[in-house]
Amino acid sequence: MRFASIVLLAAALLASPAAAQTGGNAISATTLSVTLSLGTATPGGGFPLYGNAFAQTMNAADPSLTIAPRNTKGSNENIPLLEKGELDLALVAGEPAYEAFAGIGRAKVALKILTAIYSNPGMFVVRADSPYRTIRDLVGQPVAFGAKGSGLPILARYVLDGLGLKQDEDFKAVYLDRAGDGPAMVEDGRVAALWGAGIGWPGFKAVASSASGARFIAPDAEEIARIRAKHAFLKPLLVPAGSYPKQSEPIASLGSWSFVLTREDLPDDVAYRLAKTLHGVEASFCKQLAQACETTASNTVAAAPRPELIHPGVLKYFREIGVVK
Repeated sequence: MRFASIVLLAAALLASPAAAQTGGNAISATTLSVTLSLGTATPGGGFPLYGNAFAQTMNAADPSLTIAPRNTKGSNENIPLLEKGELDLALVAGEPAYEAFAGIGRAKVALKILTAIYSNPGMFVVRADSPYRTIRDLVGQPVAFGAKGSGLPILARYVLDGLGLKQDEDFKAVYLDRAGDGPAMVEDGRVAALWGAGIGWPGFKAVASSASGARFIAPDAEEIARIRAKHAFLKPLLVPAGSYPKQSEPIASLGSWSFVLTREDLPDDVAYRLAKTLHGVEASFCKQLAQACETTASNTVAAAPRPELIHPGVLKYFREIGVVK
């Protein structure tokens, strides 16, 4: 069952366009009211935080749009839900998206990109008073690699594989039922480290704000080169200084971009309208959520593995504003 519904405005409003006002402007007789479901992930992680802000921003910018966020198990559930038409839009991490588009471990998907949302430099966080300072130091230790079904464990798998390490064999891997459970496990010592990604990621914020403080562990320059030699789709990324409490220096790492994906048959006019609304409020979205500052039309073009993976309705808008030819 698809959650998207597109309905004509009430006949009474159509009979008197001047009577229906949105922001002081009359709603035209051709305006459609659109309701779309948006899959996020488990509570406490970055996707619900972003997804809720995305929905609030979009709904406020276009009152005839209703985007309804829905908690899911994350990227690995969102992809099949989109394929079955049980979600209209969903947040999907870069690595699951890469595998789905390439047909790695499954059939290729025919889903489309609405927008790139933010970059995901991956790294570990440990207590500031812990003895761990490198990835090798964590070998043999209990490490929380993220929520079951999320994209974080997949990113970790690629990063560690590039270093000749196996996630489930070289570490005591822990997979969370809820993304928000990880910081407390670091704080009380149940795990030595928590793996995460992104700028403003809630798990990193929580550990860095705790009484014991945080230390971040990312691949060094030589390790980044080794990882990219094996997995070139991972890109060098930077976590700017001040992204987390008491983080005084920038942190170099690598990762990929997460996306809002759409079901294959989302109508072109709906995707066009979503893109026009979203990129018309980039500045206000950035003010609402730091991660959203990376949600731009130009970043979407740069982050998409191939231009044809961007929804045709979005590409139409991008041509109009000159970010693609």
